[in-house]
Amino acid sequence: MNNDYRKTPEALSRLTDAQYRVTQSDGTEPPFRNEYWNNHEAGIYVDVVSGQPLFSSTDKYDSGTGWPSFTRPIDPDAVTTKKDRSLFMPRTEVRSAGADSHLGHVFPDGPRDAGGLRYCMNSAALRFVPVSSLDDEGYGAYLDRFDTPSDQTPENQENPS
Repeated sequence: MNNDYRKTPEALSRLTDAQYRVTQSDGTEPPFRNEYWNNHEAGIYVDVVSGQPLFSSTDKYDSGTGWPSFTRPIDPDAVTTKKDRSLFMPRTEVRSAGADSHLGHVFPDGPRDAGGLRYCMNSAALRFVPVSSLDDEGYGAYLDRFDTPSDQTPENQENPS
């Protein structure tokens, strides 16, 4: 797997206008009108610019905000944070560690039993990789975070009766 998660001119040239605005100009997409806010499929979310793994569906939850929300990054070193004073209240911006893409913000109002954080991300900053494609796309190291088909054999399933 390529672990060189830098921003390149080629990667930037492949972005849509919305992806560029969000990741490179600190934009925000509309709530409930974005690709992943209601995605319930198992897999990981990677930086749309660099492909760096950022979040897992196992940490995703419905925050009711209309944006994909996670309780934590896939790896603590995958993201960086910085103070954002662009609105009336101070917020904490979340950026990808490798390509320095703007992803969204983190807030202290997440589920208490999962650490209390809400990583509120923009779908336009992310690309979803379903579990079935992890190996093919070079993210096979993350398969152990999910129930795999081998775990679903009849002898491993609970008896429903």
